[in-house]
Amino acid sequence: MKSFVYNAQPARVVFGAGSLQHLGREIDALGAHKALVLSTPEQRASAEMIADLLGARAVGVFDRAVMHVPIETAREAREIARKLGADCAVAIGGGSTTGLGKAIALDSGLPILAIPTTYAGSEMTPIYGITEGGMKKTGRDLRVLPRSVIYDPELTLSLPLGMSVTSGINAIAHAAEGLYAVDRNPIMDLMAKEGIAAMGRALPAIKKVANDMAARSDALYGAWLCGTVLGNVGMALHHKLCHTLGGSFNLPHAETHTIVLPHALAYNAAAAPEAMQSIAAALQGTNAAQAVFDLARNNGAPVALRDIGMKEADLDVACDIAMQNQYPNPRALERLAIRQLLQDAFDGRRP
Repeated sequence: MKSFVYNAQPARVVFGAGSLQHLGREIDALGAHKALVLSTPEQRASAEMIADLLGARAVGVFDRAVMHVPIETAREAREIARKLGADCAVAIGGGSTTGLGKAIALDSGLPILAIPTTYAGSEMTPIYGITEGGMKKTGRDLRVLPRSVIYDPELTLSLPLGMSVTSGINAIAHAAEGLYAVDRNPIMDLMAKEGIAAMGRALPAIKKVANDMAARSDALYGAWLCGTVLGNVGMALHHKLCHTLGGSFNLPHAETHTIVLPHALAYNAAAAPEAMQSIAAALQGTNAAQAVFDLARNNGAPVALRDIGMKEADLDVACDIAMQNQYPNPRALERLAIRQLLQDAFDGRRP
């Protein structure tokens, strides 16, 4: 066995159907008394439900979380939290809402309690991202890692099929890249394989029966594991490309990950054969890139960047950005090959 370093991230997880009932207990465990509830505009009703559950512990609702966390929104939320005297933030929703909570915590140190309703996995990572001037900048800081996470599959029953699939494959991307990360370790490998397998089982089952509680629990379990991998080891080409495309061209986050992942895996396949074998096996396939592509296509997810708003004329610019700031990747970054990767993703070609 190769030498490795494993550094566990502090996290408290409450998992299971109906676990939202423990919200008050978890706020008390944080030692908090004044919670600002965060959500997207579309999930305002969910945020108000959380505020009602908290009663006097809730000091307000901020419902303007959006993709990629624009710095203006982050500043506005920080100021409101300060004015209301909030001593914690409760983020209900997906990666956009959790990301906003992290942006608040980065500046103020305010503890976050996350209640995921998608499979984004951001709640298990100390990674934050803020977009300023059309560029998304990411970083790691333990201050932004949620102190407590409530995973209640009942809250995901209404997640539409399309969003379920793209959010789920976004989660798979975290684990897939973790399997060939330069700082990978056996513990994260175990979590990655289990997380990919759980998600691979869950998504087709959700397509058949949207409110299948066992499948929804499997998907949330997979999201937890995949998110934990993302939070503990480094990422590579896939995540760099998706941050470039999402932050610079305002493409939807989960859909972008879904489309790019098969092509990023194909790019790295020859340089990371052990990881590819593990991914393929977890998805009960023979080729990792094709198994992920088929999982997306067969369950109704988009497979072409042109279908989610990307312009072909911007592919060269995207490639230029992706080649900046070199980062670890199993295969060396080759401009022509990455440009072809982007073209294949734009056209929706099966690897």
